Amino acid sequence: MEVKRFSKNDSGFVCQNCGKEVKPLGKSSRDHCPFCLWSIHVDINPGDRANECCGLMEPISALPDPRKGYIIIYKCTKCGEIHRNRAAHDAEVQPDSLKKLIALTAMH
Repeated sequence: MEVKRFSKNDSGFVCQNCGKEVKPLGKSSRDHCPFCLWSIHVDINPGDRANECCGLMEPISALPDPRKGYIIIYKCTKCGEIHRNRAAHDAEVQPDSLKKLIALTAMH
């Protein structure tokens, strides 16, 4: 039996890091703030919201990817777990800050 590893969960939210209102992405699961790029450690698999940690995920670097744009590397400030996530810099509604993404590439 195949286990589904992605659940679409595209709800808006208020960023716990910067306090800005984040609107749904519209095509996938929005899981980080497009303004400050921070996230919350809520997923085990993308969109499942099954992780009980709920620590803030700090964007520590970004990698340019020729097929996917940018990949953001996160570190949970509570448990230390590292995650990678695709940036939404090409989103129609509230695209990720390209300036912040480029700055994060220098951190790698």
